[in-house]
Amino acid sequence: MVDLKLLEHLETYLTENRKARFEKVLSQRTKHFTVATEDVYQLHNTSAVIRSCDVFGIQEVNIVEEQNSKRIDREIAMGAQKWVDLNRYHTVSDCISSLKEKGYQIVATTPHKDDCELHAFDVTKKSCFFFGKETDGLSQEVLDAADCYLKIPMVGFTESLNISVSAAIILQHVTSKLRQTNINWQLTEKEVLEKRLDWITKTIKSYDEIVARFYSQQ
Repeated sequence: MVDLKLLEHLETYLTENRKARFEKVLSQRTKHFTVATEDVYQLHNTSAVIRSCDVFGIQEVNIVEEQNSKRIDREIAMGAQKWVDLNRYHTVSDCISSLKEKGYQIVATTPHKDDCELHAFDVTKKSCFFFGKETDGLSQEVLDAADCYLKIPMVGFTESLNISVSAAIILQHVTSKLRQTNINWQLTEKEVLEKRLDWITKTIKSYDEIVARFYSQQ
């Protein structure tokens, strides 16, 4: 539970522009969609996906590091890891189980399955978009667990896109369509309060000292 008095006190340390920016960004954030990357080898690809999630309002990113475990490239993500929640998993099965418990359908993004093209995707369903390794794509485990397959229509000689490019194209399309619907896709009031506090924690210098002083004066 967020201490509202503390939150209001901490916000006095922010500029009016920063507070307005937080409010505006949070109004466009969603957990209706999320993204999962499976053992992506190139560090900059995962970082770029995180950046795209921030740009298009996706609050959570799920990173499966069953084989490849690397730190997020801060330069490529350009600070996006501060604003997006990262859920890390050591196995694909743990990631899928967690997502299904949260009510997500598993969407395997692959050019090799003729199920659903991007323009026809049903954005009303709570979905997690899975992106796989640069060379091999998604594992058979993800393909078997998928509720549907999604592909970006292509008309050239090249059969696939870089995963960070694919993620950006898909997220821009589905989030734009989502915001045109009447479904409740925004964060809950509780989630908004939690993010306001979390982002302030990552913004204010001497946060711990300010909090300690606040409670000592109560």
